[in-house]
Amino acid sequence: MTDFWTTVVEFSQKTTLRVGRQLMQDFGRVQADAKADGSLVTKADKWADREIVNAIATTFPDHGILSEEGEKVFPPKKWCWVIDPLDGTTNFTRGLPMWAISLGLLYEGTPIFGYVYVPTLDQTFHGFWQGSSSLDMPTGAFRNGEPIHTSPDEPSSQHFFYLCSRSTSVLKTDFPCKIRMLGVASYNFLTVANGAVLGGVEATPKVWDIAAVWVIVQAAGGSWVSLKSDPFPLSVGIDYSDRSFSTLVASREDLVPIFRKFLAQKY
Repeated sequence: MTDFWTTVVEFSQKTTLRVGRQLMQDFGRVQADAKADGSLVTKADKWADREIVNAIATTFPDHGILSEEGEKVFPPKKWCWVIDPLDGTTNFTRGLPMWAISLGLLYEGTPIFGYVYVPTLDQTFHGFWQGSSSLDMPTGAFRNGEPIHTSPDEPSSQHFFYLCSRSTSVLKTDFPCKIRMLGVASYNFLTVANGAVLGGVEATPKVWDIAAVWVIVQAAGGSWVSLKSDPFPLSVGIDYSDRSFSTLVASREDLVPIFRKFLAQKY
């Protein structure tokens, strides 16, 4: 691994661990306010956002930053971090131990590195996805430093498929898997990457929900399907605060048509 990528991984690990420790002190103890889009935000989200933004600006001063709680217009930078300082705020405020800190690093508007830390589980996920770029970079997806891969299994009543709360139209009596709903987009996607779940649907994820896991899912061998419009590459000068990217993920490409037939016609 080159010095640059070593720095990226170590920075992500150190920063999310430090922020995560403080968030654990506020876990289940803070009140939330509603934002214009109906989602929730707490003082903990805002604090975490400032800490991560400041850390990026110090370590990578030439990189741009796009954040759920901060700057939402994609900057004219070759390298840009997309951060979600606290994914799963509703769970966080209610004391449900499923929430995460998510960092995605984009090159020319497309994610190539993703890092997610789940403090309550003490789990880290990261991955590299070169895509069509010509960068010299590592490959693979990892949980706590160990390689992970999507499941090779066929759907059955003993396998899982996840939904977000806005995707319940998928529920039909003959759906081939057990349904799970975790309430945090990034970890939902990661359950596919680590082989625990065969697929899932998120109806309204924002770019900060998906930037990191877009990398990790594909690096782990999964298939990512944008159901309305492709999120990447991002475009300079665009405000991404009100843009959602409906997504279907599957552990393998051949499972996509199996799951897609259950989706509502709006997809």
